[in-house]
Amino acid sequence: MQMMHDVYGTGIGFGIGGFLVDILIIIIVVGIVILLLNRTNYMAGGSERLARMEKDLEDVKKTVEEIKNKLDEI
Repeated sequence: MQMMHDVYGTGIGFGIGGFLVDILIIIIVVGIVILLLNRTNYMAGGSERLARMEKDLEDVKKTVEEIKNKLDEI
């Protein structure tokens, strides 16, 4: 008995249905990888963003203090 081969010759024997299942599996795996990468980048990026926001806040405080001092001089 000869085994049926799909378009790619993988020997699954499901024809177009097997091809669609393969595509679905690939999409799911790629989606999971992207989700995990976004999560790790989000966590790392969150602490970096927090540090930048703290630095910006300090800069704003200094600027406000400088403006206040100049207004007091006037």
